[in-house]
Amino acid sequence: MDSDEGYNYEFDDEEEECSEDSGEEETADDTLELGEVELVDPVVAGGERDDCGETGGSGLGPGQDEEDYRFEVLTAEQILQHMVECIREVNEVIQNPATITRILLSHFNWDKEKLMERYFDGNLDKLFSECHVINPSKKSRTRLMNTRSSAQDMPCQICYLNYPNSYFTGLECGHKFCMQCWGDYLTTKIIEEGMGQTISCPAHSCDILVDDSTVMRLITDSKVKLKYQHLITNSFVECNRLLKWCPAPDCHHVVKVQYPDAKPVRCKCGRQFCFNCGENWHDPVKCKWLRKWIKKCDDDSETSNWIAANTKECPKCHVTIEKDGGCNHMVCRNQNCKAEFCWVCLGPWEPHGSAWYNCNRYNEDDAKAARDAQERSRAALQRYLFYCNRYMNHMQSLRFEHKLYAQVKQKMEEMQQHNMSWIEVQFLKKAVDVLCQCRSTLMFTYVFAFYLKKNNQSIIFENNQADLENATEVLSGYLERDISQDSLQDIKQKVQDKYRYCESRRRVLLQHVHEGYDKDLWEYIED
Repeated sequence: MDSDEGYNYEFDDEEEECSEDSGEEETADDTLELGEVELVDPVVAGGERDDCGETGGSGLGPGQDEEDYRFEVLTAEQILQHMVECIREVNEVIQNPATITRILLSHFNWDKEKLMERYFDGNLDKLFSECHVINPSKKSRTRLMNTRSSAQDMPCQICYLNYPNSYFTGLECGHKFCMQCWGDYLTTKIIEEGMGQTISCPAHSCDILVDDSTVMRLITDSKVKLKYQHLITNSFVECNRLLKWCPAPDCHHVVKVQYPDAKPVRCKCGRQFCFNCGENWHDPVKCKWLRKWIKKCDDDSETSNWIAANTKECPKCHVTIEKDGGCNHMVCRNQNCKAEFCWVCLGPWEPHGSAWYNCNRYNEDDAKAARDAQERSRAALQRYLFYCNRYMNHMQSLRFEHKLYAQVKQKMEEMQQHNMSWIEVQFLKKAVDVLCQCRSTLMFTYVFAFYLKKNNQSIIFENNQADLENATEVLSGYLERDISQDSLQDIKQKVQDKYRYCESRRRVLLQHVHEGYDKDLWEYIED
């Protein structure tokens, strides 16, 4: 979307007069000739990579094939055309100016059915008032410019400079300002405040929204126009439940689906992500638990190790306390607590007396209760660290495995120089693909396991997890070896056998988890 050509999707008699500087003759109806929207062929989620680059996710879950979840990858230009088509479809029924229809659709988050229902419920005045636009059927028949002589000067209500009447313009609300003030106002709203669809009339207490045709007519800077187009297009995507921006940095593609669901989609840039939450594809854990895990890691991971090693909790108010001196007589700094206790046994300080350093009160009920509470808290922290460390370890390994693609590519070229065909060396790339998928799956199995209650099914899951993890480590070891000509055939057979085994074990693990979802076998720990 590098130009504003075709963005003014409303063409009527009024706008023909306001857009003479475009140098192009516009049609007299509300249609926009954009040609056919060229949609790319649907990309199959979890399909093979086009190159040896990074994807950022695992492949399909069990039982998923390309018929399960179809999607299209669209460019920003195609999204703009899709937005225009949505406006045109609605206008075939309600027959309003296209810019007004765009504001109405935006108010209802581009839900055409909801807009139609409200539009035909008989209370149009309330509808247009809620959307902050003037009802087109009740617009004044007079032109925006009044009938006074264009040679007569009048003051602008913003800058208070006198200009000819022909230099003023405004919205249907009747408030008029000079062209310069309009341009500066719109530029400030778009560039500095990042506002697009919610720019209102600059008059005090007027909430009538500025339509797209007015913005594009009054803005002269092409960069500001482009920014406005981006804001409107982004709002269209964010509000549409069938559209999702690719989360990869500097990627401007949009994924369009037939129905929203927590399924994997892959952008043209190679990034695979969950359409529901936008995170990297995270099978087998559900979006709900992944969000909780990410938040917990953001809150806890940086300090949890230090807390476990250097602090204890006040036995009364459970505030975390650091010992900053040699004395074991602790006083809680919490203003609402001020409890005094022994650092060693966590019991009340008063009974310790002069022989406090012997700390012979281990069987005291209060000290025992305090120690039990402390142990439960530390056990919860140690449990979190157990799963977090393994999650982070697989994440780090996954990053390292992606570097293998460059090494494998070099090995494949060397093998082809030793009388091996291109097809014969593809097993190495396939092995790295499987390795990355297994690493990603294992990484998210620890998130799933963290929130899982112990039962017979969880034991089966952990056994499948351990089997896949062991096979993945063996495969990783094979791929990091130096492959010589003498050991080529032997290592080739081992790599092929192992990545096929890894694929099988990964499939078994995911099938078991999804079977548990379907039959409601899993019980969760609420964090």
